[in-house]
Amino acid sequence: MKQFVRSQSFGAVIGVTVMLIAFTVIDFSGWWNRSTLANVVQFSAILGLVAMGQALVIMTKEIDLSVGSVYGLTGVAFITLEPKLGVPGSTLAALAIAAAIGAFQGLVVVRGKLPSMIVTLAGLFAARGVIYVWTGGTVQNFSEAARNNWLTGLLGGQIFGIEAAIFWMVGLCLVLNVLLWGTRYGNRLLATGGSLDSAESRGVRTDHVKILAFMLCSLLAGFAGILTLADRPQTHVTLGDLMELEAIASAVIGGCLLTGGRGSLVGAVLGAFIIVSFRYELIALGAPSSWFTTFVGIVLIVAVIFNQYLARRAGHSV
Repeated sequence: MKQFVRSQSFGAVIGVTVMLIAFTVIDFSGWWNRSTLANVVQFSAILGLVAMGQALVIMTKEIDLSVGSVYGLTGVAFITLEPKLGVPGSTLAALAIAAAIGAFQGLVVVRGKLPSMIVTLAGLFAARGVIYVWTGGTVQNFSEAARNNWLTGLLGGQIFGIEAAIFWMVGLCLVLNVLLWGTRYGNRLLATGGSLDSAESRGVRTDHVKILAFMLCSLLAGFAGILTLADRPQTHVTLGDLMELEAIASAVIGGCLLTGGRGSLVGAVLGAFIIVSFRYELIALGAPSSWFTTFVGIVLIVAVIFNQYLARRAGHSV
């Protein structure tokens, strides 16, 4: 029991539990119905993918502010390249664009020794600008043939009556947890975030570790964008706008320390569930949209304080 209390995702588990109890008391019939839960879980899966990538970067003591724009740009590429490349080709091309953005930003951070916040903030504006130029501000859709393609159904359809995005998120969460806790790379990633100098003194190529973390982060954000557009194949220039803030909040709520070296991918997904759930509940209650922004800010501060407390109890320096 003590080990669970000290685990990185403990705060997120408590948050989800308290939230569900509160929603049950306040709005039982509006919350506990199939339609609401299906929408909440689906969008939690999408945000959860982005949050897991953000969590990996935060564990290295960096941050990626470009994920929302990468999410949007990859989705736009997926739609607009389909007439020439087909659905499989546009999927691979869009993911290649996302990976290239992540690799470039990681390279600039480690080789240029620049703050990741500044580098990825530039990436946020650059990718968003490309979206505007590429689409010309117009809405683009899939053709009927593309909508009926087998891969479109696999990415954005339903499997056994459940949205495909949920299966993709669960599967990737399992794979990434094995990567983080069961491989040398995961050990090196946590070591890099925990103490860069100590990791380098033990022969860890911390620059390679960080570059790969940025690539994974962009790939997950891009894949989330593809899943979204496969389900609702219509582009718009604001696609993914401000998603980076929700992803960071999800990762922090889920137990990631901004000081690096500690975090939880499962916790990041639970953090995404909390954020999406509150958005839906506030909308259902007719609250102004600004209340959601206020909620995210308050919960983020509480999560940072709580995570630092747990880290100190576990013997980590923060």
